[in-house]
Amino acid sequence: MSVIALFWNAMGVDQYIGQAYKTERWRASISNEQFEIISNLPAWLTAAFAIAVFAATIGSVGLILKQKWAYHLLVISLIAVVIQMGYYLMQGYTDHLGMTLSIIGFAIFLVWFSKKSVEEGWLD
Repeated sequence: MSVIALFWNAMGVDQYIGQAYKTERWRASISNEQFEIISNLPAWLTAAFAIAVFAATIGSVGLILKQKWAYHLLVISLIAVVIQMGYYLMQGYTDHLGMTLSIIGFAIFLVWFSKKSVEEGWLD
């Protein structure tokens, strides 16, 4: 599970880097309308995106290394995910509702999994 979490969150980091630096590969993957919306997002939302993906990626590495601190990073990531995805939902951006809900769901699952791992003594 921890390796899957790492790959999932690494994809999130890739999306963040593409969006933050507006790479050609990222730009080619979205419509002009999506580009305009993303280009006008508030800076704090981009910060929440960064916190969500980097905290979760490092937390996933912590799970692989069997470290208890992974739980705390995954909680921080979940908070950032809820802020970020909550903003999108409140603004009515529901074109990719399935992905939005998947991101929230996986973040919740990772917090649960890491907490269970601590309780079971699987993490040091």
